[in-house]
Amino acid sequence: MTEQIARTRISDLTALIARVVVGVVFIAHGLPKATDLEGTAGGFEAMGIPFPQFAALLGAGIEVGAGAALIVGFALPIAGVLLALMMGNAYFFAHVGDPLVGGFELLLVLAAAALALGFSGGRFAVDSVLPWGRRRVRSEGKTAVHAA
Repeated sequence: MTEQIARTRISDLTALIARVVVGVVFIAHGLPKATDLEGTAGGFEAMGIPFPQFAALLGAGIEVGAGAALIVGFALPIAGVLLALMMGNAYFFAHVGDPLVGGFELLLVLAAAALALGFSGGRFAVDSVLPWGRRRVRSEGKTAVHAA
């Protein structure tokens, strides 16, 4: 039982580290968009993205907001899905036809990491102290106790 608790704590710690790293990367990509919405909208328009001004605001908001949510562990499934959808849009509007290496590998890794962390972000998250997180943690704890 003690070994299982130690593994769970290590797993929670590594999930926290991964959430912070991936969240910082999303914020680092979103802040330039947020600080130059006109330039971002112009770039989006050149790529053929519909409603470029709205898309620039939405993209910057999702990357910064959901990146921050990922870091603190708030609304993780929603943050993970939004970030993965952003990377999907980035692929289809800017990288379709590019090779995997030197093309869209960062998008692919970030999308997969955001989804994985969104649905298994560990207990060191704000979600774990909120009603929806406590229910999940409690049921996982019961499963672990019954399995032991």
